[in-house]
Amino acid sequence: MTRTGTLPAGLVAAAVVLAGCGGDAPETVPGETAAEEQTAEVGVLELTSTAFEPGATIPVRHTCDGDDKSPPLSWGEPPKGARSFVVIMDDPDAVEVAGRIWVHWLIYNLPPRARSLSDGIPRQVVLPAGARQGDGDSGMGYHGPCPPPGRTHTYSFRLYALDAFLPVDPVFTKESLVEAMQGHILATGELQGTYARR
Repeated sequence: MTRTGTLPAGLVAAAVVLAGCGGDAPETVPGETAAEEQTAEVGVLELTSTAFEPGATIPVRHTCDGDDKSPPLSWGEPPKGARSFVVIMDDPDAVEVAGRIWVHWLIYNLPPRARSLSDGIPRQVVLPAGARQGDGDSGMGYHGPCPPPGRTHTYSFRLYALDAFLPVDPVFTKESLVEAMQGHILATGELQGTYARR
């Protein structure tokens, strides 16, 4: 879970790090098959961060006790045919407090040549190269770990490589984003980190 935040005044545009990125975003969008059940075999992507090791504590900078800035993320080559990436961060342990999984961050339509996200992505809806941020449980953009004091929560960052470029209107929630991805997922990767407040 996290506190509700707003985009700080004067926040300058940070970049999505697009290693070797070039060209325009794909023009096509998923058609009526977008909500069909995923049946094809899904590959594996390695998702890492220079901020913390898998399963380790997420640094305070990336939480509500610090600057509440998103951590840097990076990944490898997607399968052939990838046209966009999606990143979803959530807190499954929030079920015991909030009664449901808490959604901290949604990014979609990252271009297929992207291989990383920089530290501190701003809470703007539209990012460079056409990427979009969805509507999480605390609003647009990244909202870091903020569990109840005395409880250690595990946070999941998941990356999806899709064979489609998703619609941009309306802005996605996690539910609508997951629905739109069905039938289009080529590969996935996951990175987990923990955080506890005293």
